Amino acid sequence: MPGKIRVLFIGDIIGRPGRRVLKKFLPRMIEESGPTFIIANGENTAGGVGITEKVGQELFEWVDVLSSGNHVWDKKEGISYIDREPKILRPANYPPGSPGKGSGVFLDKNGEKIGVLNLQGRVFMEPIDCPFRTADRELENLHRETTAIIIDFHAEATSEKQALGWYLDGRVSAVIGTHTHVPTADEKILPGGTAYITDVGMAGGYISVIGIRRDQAIKRFLTSRPQHFEPSKEGNFLSTVVFDIDPRSGKASSIKRKIFAEENIE
Repeated sequence: MPGKIRVLFIGDIIGRPGRRVLKKFLPRMIEESGPTFIIANGENTAGGVGITEKVGQELFEWVDVLSSGNHVWDKKEGISYIDREPKILRPANYPPGSPGKGSGVFLDKNGEKIGVLNLQGRVFMEPIDCPFRTADRELENLHRETTAIIIDFHAEATSEKQALGWYLDGRVSAVIGTHTHVPTADEKILPGGTAYITDVGMAGGYISVIGIRRDQAIKRFLTSRPQHFEPSKEGNFLSTVVFDIDPRSGKASSIKRKIFAEENIE
């Protein structure tokens, strides 16, 4: 769409099955939606937790930026990669001195500048720095370069995600929730022009418990003991949102969920 930034945002990619699903459905989605910029949450891309350089390079054939969350540190060999790869973001509200960076300004395929900011919630999660105050600080810098700013808010609590959406309404183009792996049906444009959804969902096994093998998840609940988790290979599921941004005002004009699902077991 000439004169607009169109963003395709992909939910948490769960291990090899999630990468397989991405390769299967993404070409069709790109053809149908015509995005000028693609973001995906990549914190679970390598074996179900963390990221590695090999996996990152594979995904950058498809996506422009990988955001993340609390599992981004789970592959030790990936930490140095996070530190030197500017297209991978970790939550900006981790304490100073953490590897990598929490925000950046990138170009879409039409040359429009897009700011991307990664934040992590604190309710039912690690007690890191305040995402609200971190957003205030980061936005001061991002607004010097662009009006189009997208936030991946990686958080557990629906209330915390909604609160941040309202807090930043009119100051950012989109607040997109990740982390729970279950897409919500509350996508909307807030009064100030910010696109919002509580959780965009995931890419991975359709027959699963939030992307992991159902038998392992059930055993964890039955025994209350630690359990090794593996990504589910059963079925295919890809959940995303597509939204349009006016590059002059930075306001979003539309947001729509796009989901592909297949129950077949491969």
